[in-house]
Amino acid sequence: MRRHDHRSLLRLLLLTVLIPALALLVAATPATLTPPVAKKIQKTEVLHGETRQDDYFWLREKSDPEVIKYLESENAYTAAMLKPTEKLQEDLYKEMLGRIKETDLSVPYRKGGYFYYSRTEQGKQYPIHCRKKGSLDAPEEITIDLNEAAKGHSFLSMSEYEVSDDGKLLAYALDFTGFRQYTMFVKNLATGQTLSEKVERVDAVAWAADNQALFYVVEDDTKRPCRMYRHRLGATGADDLIYEEKDEMFNLNVGRTRSGAFILAGSGSHTATEFRYLPAGTPDGEWKIISPREKEHEYDVEHAGDLFYIRTNSGGRNFRLVTAPVTSPGRENWKEIVPYRASVMIENIDSFAKQYVLYEREDGLQQITITDLNSGTSQRIQFPEAAYAVFPSNNPEFDSQALRYSYQSHITPSSVFDYDFQKRQSRLLKQTEVLGGYDPTQYMTERTYATASDGARVPIALVYRKGVKKDGSAPMMLYAYGSYGFPSPITFSSSRLSLLDRGMIWAVAGIRGGGEMGKAWHDQGRMMNKRNTFIDFIASAEYLIAQKYTSKERLVIMGGSAGGLLVGAVINMRPDLFAAVIAKVPFVDVINTMLDTTLPLTVGEFEEWGNPQNKDDYNYMKSYCPYSNIGPKNYPAMLVETSLNDSQVMYHEPAKYVAKMRALKTGNNPLLLRVNMSAGHGGSSGRYDALKETAIDYAFILSVLHMDNAPPLKRVGDV
Repeated sequence: MRRHDHRSLLRLLLLTVLIPALALLVAATPATLTPPVAKKIQKTEVLHGETRQDDYFWLREKSDPEVIKYLESENAYTAAMLKPTEKLQEDLYKEMLGRIKETDLSVPYRKGGYFYYSRTEQGKQYPIHCRKKGSLDAPEEITIDLNEAAKGHSFLSMSEYEVSDDGKLLAYALDFTGFRQYTMFVKNLATGQTLSEKVERVDAVAWAADNQALFYVVEDDTKRPCRMYRHRLGATGADDLIYEEKDEMFNLNVGRTRSGAFILAGSGSHTATEFRYLPAGTPDGEWKIISPREKEHEYDVEHAGDLFYIRTNSGGRNFRLVTAPVTSPGRENWKEIVPYRASVMIENIDSFAKQYVLYEREDGLQQITITDLNSGTSQRIQFPEAAYAVFPSNNPEFDSQALRYSYQSHITPSSVFDYDFQKRQSRLLKQTEVLGGYDPTQYMTERTYATASDGARVPIALVYRKGVKKDGSAPMMLYAYGSYGFPSPITFSSSRLSLLDRGMIWAVAGIRGGGEMGKAWHDQGRMMNKRNTFIDFIASAEYLIAQKYTSKERLVIMGGSAGGLLVGAVINMRPDLFAAVIAKVPFVDVINTMLDTTLPLTVGEFEEWGNPQNKDDYNYMKSYCPYSNIGPKNYPAMLVETSLNDSQVMYHEPAKYVAKMRALKTGNNPLLLRVNMSAGHGGSSGRYDALKETAIDYAFILSVLHMDNAPPLKRVGDV
């Protein structure tokens, strides 16, 4: 999804997208701190009777040496402007690294006859994936060492990791560029040999029960996953095309039910879904449809026994739960077991042999409700804090005695629990260790509400160190996302302590367009309601200032991807309200991008932003598009970050945005563009590289706000 997907949302909250090694950039520092000036090449087109001009369209030509030269000049300028903070960056890096247990182990989970886990080693960028047969006392077997796989590459990301039922084969997919273009490999875990199977552009993988057939989905040139194939190990001919999703609004996915009984292929747009199913033991069998796609009907499918468990919004936007017999699962046979509730959003469902689990959201807070299939009784896990994040963890076993979940908050490190179904108790298995004497009792969390101009109550979660005065003098970082119905999770970050310990308040606003308050909250912040997203954010900032948490001279805002659209829009509307902005891989050129259906993701997102070929949609987009509304304003200090290989928000969007803003802005607040020349949407993939980039980010914040004796950031024209 543009400009996030589920796998990347949390990671983007924790990482930054910055330039490569600072030392290399400093070597290219210009003699003076004169910002680069992008040349103008006039390009015009007429749309809806209006002539549109884009002087920086040429920056999208990635193969043009002049484009690369310009991006490198921006990197050199940024390095020069930040040079006074180099010692601060190093101090921050050491400080943040000192909180991390570099050699560590994940909580093992059981699948089949093995215990699977990953571990990290000091000095190594990537995890090592391992397993032990039968017992945790058994010898370790390394399934894949991502440090070895990354050799010779500046970037590495793994998406798929699927082991066959007999435990002998591993199908996995790697991206070496950051473009999220994954190559699938198959490894014989008994011999350690990588087989001849190699498939490009793989987006999803599922094994059949015979340990020989492998179903996978590939994407087209616009990165839309749309074709599903069946491959048999050792086959040399072309793989069998099972299904092609031809509707450009829909993406295709494939997976296996936890029960192992079925393979599911789901087609989904932003507003509708359709599932096909196949018994996993008959990979050559006939795929059948559970319920044909219908406009505005979304549903998900799980399986247990003789029933499919279906989360559906057919009875209301916040979803209800129904069952359907596997022999005839059409809608005429659906039986409701959990009704639609206007105040409770059913976000997801897990099915087990004796229970089903609902992941819900009520009053903006996540809940887990477990129902026993025999008795029909339900239990809800209780969580101790006012604001938190909870997610299902590794639960591959169908006949399980416990649900594994992870819990964290702004002050509680990520913690893995097992909830015993019979005892109705949670048992802590592991809490991420924070070195250096971290004491959570020294920090405070709050949950409060701002009121938007139309009366909407916007939830805000805050964290700060005890002793911070609420007299308007405290610096604050205000973050939000506000798109695709994705809630902003309230997560822990040991790196963030470096800001909290220096007196900064951290705040997360659950603005409309996100999913904090259910599906209607998303609807009120998309399409022709998108401006509500920005209204909510501005209201949140004004509320926090009025309540003396901070002042506009001390307020930094941050947003990434579609959240970059957010911060880009609000500084056009209220440039006076903020001291500084960090825009990560920002989706800022809304109209031009949504007009170009050759770009990844565009067509499917007509249901989130609208289609500018439609005049009404175009006029509404034009009212908030950050790139279109740049003007002669005194903008706050800005750090704009992008990556050359970003497939979600192409690098040229933020590059054009900075070039145009530099030509039009007034005042001498710094405007910096940093381009990671060897990464994608999530920034650097190595954990040490990402930490160094966070240190640069924090140094920017401290310098702009003149905190903790940080050296002042140079301003335009300084030598």
